[in-house]
Amino acid sequence: MTISGSIRRAGRGARRWWALLGFGAAVTAAAAVGGLGVRGTSEEYAGLAQPSWAPPSWLFGPVWTVLYGLIAVAGWLVWQRAGWGPALWAWVVQLALNAIWTPLFFAAGRYGLAFAEIVLMWLAVGATVALSGRVSRPAAGLLAPYWAWVTFAAALNFTIWRLNS
Repeated sequence: MTISGSIRRAGRGARRWWALLGFGAAVTAAAAVGGLGVRGTSEEYAGLAQPSWAPPSWLFGPVWTVLYGLIAVAGWLVWQRAGWGPALWAWVVQLALNAIWTPLFFAAGRYGLAFAEIVLMWLAVGATVALSGRVSRPAAGLLAPYWAWVTFAAALNFTIWRLNS
């Protein structure tokens, strides 16, 4: 192997890791945008009429931290295999919808609109899982817990909307 070949290969390896950081930054930005102008969510959540199966507010932070990590790695795996194609565009759409939900639910208090939005997010996550699965089965597997959580969150959102209308 030549020196220039080694340098090119090292450059590609570094690019891969920078890309992973980029996917991490994207999910961090979505989480930050979702949290902009939203304060006191724990208190607001606690003050809502909730079903008996509603989780405590402290659980959401750790769950979303893990899920955002999985979402970032899944996007990165797809990017490595296929570059920017339909699976990653679906990934971007679901992430944008993810960022919108928190302000709708908490800042605006629009529980019905938030439910309609989370249904769109659920569909977008499903499309992302399906399209990612065609490119990288591990990526689709990493997205499965996210889709399950969004399913649960949609049911919770719907129930809270009905109980607080």
